[in-house]
Amino acid sequence: MKVILLKDVKGVGKKQEIVNVKDGYGANYLIPHGLAVMYSEKSLEILNNQKADEAAEIAKNIAKAKDIAAKLKDIVLEFSANAGTGGRMFGTISSKQIAAELQSKYNIEIDKRKFVNKAVVDSFGYTKLQIELYKGVIGEINVHVTESK
Repeated sequence: MKVILLKDVKGVGKKQEIVNVKDGYGANYLIPHGLAVMYSEKSLEILNNQKADEAAEIAKNIAKAKDIAAKLKDIVLEFSANAGTGGRMFGTISSKQIAAELQSKYNIEIDKRKFVNKAVVDSFGYTKLQIELYKGVIGEINVHVTESK
């Protein structure tokens, strides 16, 4: 029996694959549980339309991410921190603080978990951080930390 998988099925195949399975497995398990549909010309046409829609959505998301990356290139976030002994920075500036600052000042929403270099900003001066905005689209932002008086 030929079926089109609607979800990933371990040991059978990935979502949107056309696979051959035993008749009983397809009719009694995959199709009733919503994991697959019977292969036909109509279901193949629906699958191709879904793939085209997904490709358009991905292209839209990539374009949006590239637009945000271009905006981030010109932004310098300013932070101030207390100085400890020897002129070293006391504390750190976290990715959560950077994401909150971007949201409040520039209305750019970034997930704090998307920072590529996981290191926190722990020194005075300028630091470049990379953010993965979408699969394969990396944006850079400058963070400037000054000593608060």
